[in-house]
Amino acid sequence: MLSIQALEHPKIQVKQWTLTLGESCAVLGRNGAGKQYLDMILTGELTTQINADTLILPDVNDVALISHESIVAVYEHELSIEQTDMTDEFDFGTPVKEFLPKHELNNDIIDRFNLRHRLDTGFRLLSSGEGRKLFIIKALLEKKKLLVLDNPFDELDLQSRADLAQQLSQLSGMGISVIFMLNNPVDIPVWVTNLMLLQTGKLLSLSHLTEREQQTTLEQAFSVTDLDEAFIKNNFQSQTLELNPLVKIIEATVTLSRKVIFENLSLTILPDQHTLIIGPNGCGKSTLLGLITGDNPQCYSNNVTVMGYKRGSGESIWDVKKHLGIVSPDLHRNYRVNSSVLTIVLSGFKDSIGLYSQVTSLQKQVAIDWIKQFDLFNKANEPWQSLSYGEQRLVLIARALVKQPKLLVLDEPTQGLDQANRSLILQYLTKIAELKVSTIVMVSHRVDEHLPLFSQVIKF
Repeated sequence: MLSIQALEHPKIQVKQWTLTLGESCAVLGRNGAGKQYLDMILTGELTTQINADTLILPDVNDVALISHESIVAVYEHELSIEQTDMTDEFDFGTPVKEFLPKHELNNDIIDRFNLRHRLDTGFRLLSSGEGRKLFIIKALLEKKKLLVLDNPFDELDLQSRADLAQQLSQLSGMGISVIFMLNNPVDIPVWVTNLMLLQTGKLLSLSHLTEREQQTTLEQAFSVTDLDEAFIKNNFQSQTLELNPLVKIIEATVTLSRKVIFENLSLTILPDQHTLIIGPNGCGKSTLLGLITGDNPQCYSNNVTVMGYKRGSGESIWDVKKHLGIVSPDLHRNYRVNSSVLTIVLSGFKDSIGLYSQVTSLQKQVAIDWIKQFDLFNKANEPWQSLSYGEQRLVLIARALVKQPKLLVLDEPTQGLDQANRSLILQYLTKIAELKVSTIVMVSHRVDEHLPLFSQVIKF
């Protein structure tokens, strides 16, 4: 299936890597380690400047890469062909079934991955996790022999993670190999024993090590950075707490394409009442956050008050958003302006996609300080699209934090982050709550993110 020895490239080096038909492998690496270049070699996109003693790769037609980036590319294509302005109905994108071979629509693989009920759904209505499952199903129905899955468990709730791992474990018996590109050692399926570590562009095998030696090596590779206390002292300022609710939603009902997402839902968030929203994929968690941020237009047809403004009472979107810091998969997908890293972080002061007005020297310094905290200073002037997905997510988190918003709205904020960066972000959230800098409302599927700071938990 795959055999590489002594491969040299300016961005990636591989000492030795072999994979037999039906065998699976996990490649562990931190954000920015170079996994995207490994993906490009496997898919045939990177062919120049490569020297290797042995380079045997599967036919590119037998390989399917399923990653954040590949799904975003489909999403952007769907936006480019949107027909909303040409029809009387909103265009939710190409129906799911049209991505799959027509003669395979009765295949039980669709049922095993629990996606049959979405076959007539427009692609843009799928959750991130559902979109990932769609392309795994597509690859299997197209008889691909190698699946390259980039952080496939990131967007899934606990049950969906277990179900996906179980389904993937059966592929070996079908002669299908899976390469997991993972940011977190805890995501390694228990049945995968072939482990590789990618550090600063160098791929090394861990399979010859004992289990204890593997664990020690991974702990060192993903060691957590301590918070910069001097930075916190200079940049974190406590908010003056008021008695009025930051968010008040009364008996809200949201429907989408004639389907009820939730009904008669009420929620109050007081200053310093940090709120965690949990529940299975597709239950309406992100929809609820959309009512708060104003990104869901049904906030105007419901009784929703945010930062003292009742939605639909004549307020502008900017009256509310100037108090909010937002990180979400939707924002990540929709941030398609190819600005520099520094420009994107600065846009957090203006609540804009891109930067269209002057910033102060103080704002620029604050933005640079946040970029340094996430170890991205050497990429401050690089274009957004040149970054890995995880690095992009760190930039969006910095964008949300620069203005120290009264309300920090986080929808799966650590999606795409490696274990060390995930821990760093959770430490910052804990410090933000401790110092009363912002009130946090967060959606998360991960149990290790259910922090003690959350005094209110909303369970769907």
